[in-house]
Amino acid sequence: MGINFLLLFLTAMIAGSLVFFAPKFRDKYFKLILVFAGSYLFSITILHIIPELFTNGIDGSKMGLYILIGFLFQQLLEYLSSGIEHGHIHLHHQGQSKSGVMTVMLGLFIHAFLEGTLLSHGSLLEENVALGHVHSGKTVLLGIILHKGPAAFALSAVLSSVLSKRWTLMLLTVFALASPLGMFGSAFLFESGLLDRDGIGVLYGLVAGGFLHISTTIFFESSPQHKLHVNKLLVSFLAAGLAIVSEFFL
Repeated sequence: MGINFLLLFLTAMIAGSLVFFAPKFRDKYFKLILVFAGSYLFSITILHIIPELFTNGIDGSKMGLYILIGFLFQQLLEYLSSGIEHGHIHLHHQGQSKSGVMTVMLGLFIHAFLEGTLLSHGSLLEENVALGHVHSGKTVLLGIILHKGPAAFALSAVLSSVLSKRWTLMLLTVFALASPLGMFGSAFLFESGLLDRDGIGVLYGLVAGGFLHISTTIFFESSPQHKLHVNKLLVSFLAAGLAIVSEFFL
């Protein structure tokens, strides 16, 4: 998990720091990156995470409920975070921007912490061997990295508009540590017996629902007039193709 920690942390820090080196980014290209990340995230949720939830021995009778709760819970988190998870570079309450920073950080931290739990599921995969259903954790890791980069950039853009560079970097560091903390924290709780397999399954269901909410929101917001954009369509197909290759052929 040490390599995962470095990849998650450095992705967020490097992507967030780009705000200071490329403050006038091209909105068109940023949206294409978001569409690619959203398409990949949606694809691995359908191809990897949800099938694993229903085939690893965890009680599947309520798994659909957990996924639905995760979908709705992410909507609440995005109210707190102003939608930075899917690329919103603004605060809703411009007159109270500084006071709204902690609310944004709370929503983003909870989201990032929960998604980090997906990377600590080695114990569950060991039991999947008997079912012939083993997936590579690299598929999920790549999805989280692709999602975390644009989110970190959007967060830094928002923070730097109301805070000093020092405070922006400090809060960016907190965000960068959230997913690794979720990864290590859930692994510790599981190994110490404080969290059983059903509890882990609930966490994964919540995250799967959150991923569905984020990825579909990116799709809808990328084409608000419901017009066909060939470049975005091609980027979506490319991301879905990468997810298929990484899931079934790597």
